[in-house]
Amino acid sequence: MARRSLTTTLALAFAGTTMAVFALVGSVLYFALDKQVTQQDDDQIVLAARHTRRLANELHSADDVRMHAQRLISQVLGDRALSMEVRDAQGTLLFGHNLENGVPAAVGPLVLPAPVAASARITADAIADATADGPAEHTPVRGLAANASLTDGSVVTIVIARDMTDRWLLLDHYRDRLYGVGFAGMLLAFLMSWMLVNESLRPLRQLAASAALVTVDRLHTRMNVDNAPRELAALIGSLNSMLARLAGGFQRMSQYTADLAHDMRTPLANLRGATEVALSRSRSADEYQATLESNLEECERLSRMIESVLFLARAEHPQFVTRMKPLDAHAELTRVANYFEGLAEEAGVQVQVSGGGEVSADAELFRRAVSNLHANAIRHTPRGMAIELSAEPTAQGLRVTVANQGSHLEPAALERVFDRFYRADPARGNVALGPASTGLGLAIVRSIMELHGGSAHAQSDADSTRFILDFPRK
Repeated sequence: MARRSLTTTLALAFAGTTMAVFALVGSVLYFALDKQVTQQDDDQIVLAARHTRRLANELHSADDVRMHAQRLISQVLGDRALSMEVRDAQGTLLFGHNLENGVPAAVGPLVLPAPVAASARITADAIADATADGPAEHTPVRGLAANASLTDGSVVTIVIARDMTDRWLLLDHYRDRLYGVGFAGMLLAFLMSWMLVNESLRPLRQLAASAALVTVDRLHTRMNVDNAPRELAALIGSLNSMLARLAGGFQRMSQYTADLAHDMRTPLANLRGATEVALSRSRSADEYQATLESNLEECERLSRMIESVLFLARAEHPQFVTRMKPLDAHAELTRVANYFEGLAEEAGVQVQVSGGGEVSADAELFRRAVSNLHANAIRHTPRGMAIELSAEPTAQGLRVTVANQGSHLEPAALERVFDRFYRADPARGNVALGPASTGLGLAIVRSIMELHGGSAHAQSDADSTRFILDFPRK
């Protein structure tokens, strides 16, 4: 299916609008001219009838009317389209002028009712249209009939009519001119509109050409349309912002893929190396058992990494389901502290729970976020130091803080600590906790907070490091 051209569509719309305006203006002018011409003819007919009746009122009888016919006819001389006839009360034609036009055939329809015909005032309201049999069949006629009283008491009927053929031809010619001018104007409007619209859409074509240059390896390209109109400035800005977000997302995805491959390669290499060493020669049962235990630890590390990656993938899906309900923050923090009690004792750190409040959250996700922060704190707290889990209501909702003593993060690390696979100091940590983390725990915390509409950030100074979760009020 052929695509519709926006340039042609707009040009046709402008041409159609121009044609409609021409038609409206032309119709107004046409009917105004028709009315003006008719009014002038009516005034001429009324004036001739008025003067003719005044002259007839001075005559004595119908014979005097015949004798003074030329005097009466003089009122319509000078205009070949005007006709006159005078009849007595019995309808007998006394005399006529320009009868070859066939106008007298309209006398019947043009005779006025008695009250109007007898009135002393003759106006254009008394004029009527009719057709007469003339040289051309159905000649258009406009005329007036008036009664005139003679001095002997008799009445004659004066009929003044005008052949409207020339007027109709004038109006027809004027209408044809309007049609021609309107059609030519429509064509001119279409051509000019097409050129103007085509030139106006040039920035869009440049924008499309710039967009065609954007590829996977050229996400740094930005839309740069010179002299773009204000209407396109917002669109260009939005497209450039979108490209910046795509470039950032693609870069993070590439980094994430590289980090994931690197982190998975280490346990796989350990598994392969330990297995190859065990198979290089015959070994005792204790040595094989130690190898299997080492391999099991690496498998558990891979399992945790895969589980974390799957959780992050599900959390980014729009249809991820959360079961929000009111929770007692102090009770939930105590529950997490009790769960890690054994690991904390083994690491030689103390755990304190303080504060409280109510928070609307998914219980499982809340516990997982706090658990990840608690496990991270245990891993990076020197022996003999303390970890504090606290909660306090705020104007926006509830703030949960996990603080540990004896560790410090640089400002650059605070900005990236929630990134996937980011480790501020891989060598730093309490080895008593067991295998190193997967580097996804804090990324999971940030995803959980985004699911709750909240935020997560970190603060660090010489005394302690604090991970803060801000839950919104529901």
